[in-house]
Amino acid sequence: MNRWHLIFISILFFGGGWLWWTQTPASVEDEARSAQPAVNHPAPDFDLATLDGGRISLAALQGKPMVINFWATWCAPCRAEMPMLQSTWERYGDTVIIIGVDVDEDPAVVRAFVDELGLTFPIALDQGAGMSGRYNVRGLPTTLFVDGGGVIRQIYPGQLHSAILAEGIREIMR
Repeated sequence: MNRWHLIFISILFFGGGWLWWTQTPASVEDEARSAQPAVNHPAPDFDLATLDGGRISLAALQGKPMVINFWATWCAPCRAEMPMLQSTWERYGDTVIIIGVDVDEDPAVVRAFVDELGLTFPIALDQGAGMSGRYNVRGLPTTLFVDGGGVIRQIYPGQLHSAILAEGIREIMR
């Protein structure tokens, strides 16, 4: 055996060992994969307290198209899109459910904001930001359009505009 064969075998042996030693454990890969909601995949279930003292969950709303909007009172783009979400709620009623998910704020602060803007659509409280973490929300506002089967049809990061909202609703009502 010549010297080049020995070098080649050594590279294969040590390279294979390096790949085996540095691989990511399967449990970490499964955990990362399951936490990433995606378009055309089922929305993760949630069960949150609402501002009015009730509870709201994905399972209870199954069969109805939903617009889930993650927001906070300190977020200027969130404030700007709230009147449009309110008028959409008034227009569609129970045909399309609008859910505002406040991310990790004091309920008294949220109540004052909701009262100031006259919002009547359901407001869920994501205390501890568990739901927004599960939904992989990276910035506010973020809006998900979920069809009646519980499948995410669109994820829109950033401030909604009327055309985006109308197109998202049209898609989830098909």
